[in-house]
This record gives sequence, structure tokens and C-alpha cells, in this order.
Amino acid sequence: MEFNAARMKYARVKSGLTLTDLSSLLQVTSRTLSKYENGHETPKEETIEKMSLYLRVPIAFFYQDDLPEIELDRVSFRSLARKSATQVDKALCFGQLAIQLSLWLEKNFSLPSPQLPDYKHLSPKVAASALRNEWKLGEKSISNMIHLLESKGIYVFLIYEENKEIDAFCFRYAGRPFVFLNKYKSAERSRFDAAHELGHLILHQHGEPVGKEREKEADEFASAFLMPESSIRSQAVYMPTIDQLLMLKMNWRVSAAALLRRWYDLDLISDWIYRRLNIELSKLGYLKSEPNGIEHERSQILDKILKHLWKMKVTKSDIANNLYIYTEDVEKIMFGSIPTKEFENNVSLSSVV
Repeated sequence: MEFNAARMKYARVKSGLTLTDLSSLLQVTSRTLSKYENGHETPKEETIEKMSLYLRVPIAFFYQDDLPEIELDRVSFRSLARKSATQVDKALCFGQLAIQLSLWLEKNFSLPSPQLPDYKHLSPKVAASALRNEWKLGEKSISNMIHLLESKGIYVFLIYEENKEIDAFCFRYAGRPFVFLNKYKSAERSRFDAAHELGHLILHQHGEPVGKEREKEADEFASAFLMPESSIRSQAVYMPTIDQLLMLKMNWRVSAAALLRRWYDLDLISDWIYRRLNIELSKLGYLKSEPNGIEHERSQILDKILKHLWKMKVTKSDIANNLYIYTEDVEKIMFGSIPTKEFENNVSLSSVV
């Protein structure tokens, strides 16, 4: 195959390097590098070898077909206005890699089909209740958001470690929904982000509304979905203390701030109590991390696939070779590296959901 200029640009953007940065490393002019990326000129073999080194992709990566395209206007980012263009571009590159991996997985495994209704005509509150009924969740707390989403045919991946600016995002590709979560946030906030992105997927399939209104609707959906009104009312404390708040938030596996906001939105506490407890949470540093925090959720499907492949003597390196990338990228996209010893000691799941 011929050198693929689009893959060269992808690798540069994914690495976070500008044309000037890479031209300096390769010791060529920015104009020459631009010609490479536009397909007007093919780099020499020694230049491609340097690209492979600096962009952290195998040489064979540059000689494959185009990667799947993701349209920015089809992607829902949390608070996009505060993200730099570089971080957004890197996140989209990560999304393309996730699609490539998912296509490979679908060729080799039978995975759950998407089961997402279209609730664009419903309010967030009604949509949350309707989805709980559709998925037969009742009023109980959701034990694991990632496992729930995966069981409904939604791919869930972690965002690259260096992409701390990106809270979460989601999109659809060929009818398959994808959700990306930031591993740096607390487990409770990550669960809320997962529910927030789920809200986008069922409320905003057709791109409306936009901006702050869209984000507000996704937040309202997440709150109602994670904390059903009737259950919250039955356990509400009308003059709560911080200790009571921290204890009750464990029932729903949400942050104290999220539960406090839910009480306030349901008019279960006054403005004064809401403001006072928020100030206390801030002073204690509990708006970022809280005592008695829960463990981060991780992918059940990807874990099972990896363990199954390990049993079949297929390693992460083999997956990387099939995708023409390095193992470090496979590790990042598949919920971080699972040490080899862990595979050896836990090969008990031989089938994939």
C-alpha cells in the first residue's frame, strides 16, 4: 500500500504536536511537512522512520486505510467551551482509535446490540423514569453504570491519561453508541458523567438543543436517572448534617454534592440549607474527593475479552499488531493496563457477554 497522508496527520494530532513542533523534530520545513499531510509529496523512508519514532506509531501504521471519521458536530462534550482545540482534537483521535478497536472486536466476538430508545420529545425527568421502566430497573440504586451501559450495547472507554481537560463525551458511529469517561475524576463523579452522556444519547440524537440548554438537560436526566424521585423522598432528611449527607449518598453511589442538589431540586431542603452545606463541603475539600469513596468502575466486557484472549494465547501485543498500533495505546483504551500476572491468576471467564 501507499503512504497514507491522512494517517500521518492523525498521528501528529494524536500526539499533540503542531506542524512546527514536528518539522523541528524531523528537521524539515513546515511547508514540506504540510505537503506530506496534504498528500502532495511523499516523505522519504528515513523521514517516515523518524515519524514513527516521534509520533509513537509503527511504520506499518502509515500504510493502512483511512481511520473512521468522527464529525465534531455529532459529538457531545461536557462544557466544550472550556476545552482547548488541541485537547478536543486529541479526544477525537482517541475516539477514532476506539472505533477501530470496536470494529476488530465485533469481527471476533458476539457483543450486545444497542438498546437505546429515542426520547427526544420527552423532558429529562420523564425520560429518566421511562428508561428505568424500559430497562426494568425499578427504583433501586444502580450498582454499576458501566456494566449497565455495556449490557445495553454501549461501548464505554476511558479517555487518555493526558487528556485531563476532557470530562466526558459521547457519539454514535454506524449506529453504535460510544461513551468516554475521564479516569481522573472521582468514581462518584464518573458515574454521574456516564449517566449524563446516556442522557445525550437518548435525548439529543438529532442534535437539538445546543449549548448550555443541552448540557442542563443531560444533567437533569442524570440526576433523575441515578436518584429516582420516590426513593429520594422516602429517605430525605429535612435538616441534614454533613455526616448524614455523606452516609446517604452511599445508597446511590453519587457524590454528596449531587445528592444535595437533588434534594434541593425536589424542594426537600431550603435555599439556606443548600447554600450552607455546599459551603461546608467546599471548606472540607469534599467537592473534589470525599471520605468513604467508592471504587472506580471498569469495563466488564473488555475485561472478559482480554481474559478470554489471554486463555487463547492472544496478548495485547497481538491486538496492537492487528490494529497497527503500539501496545501502550491498547492498554490506555482498554481501561488501562491489566498486569500480565493478573491475567495468569484470573483466567476464569472464558466467554464474552
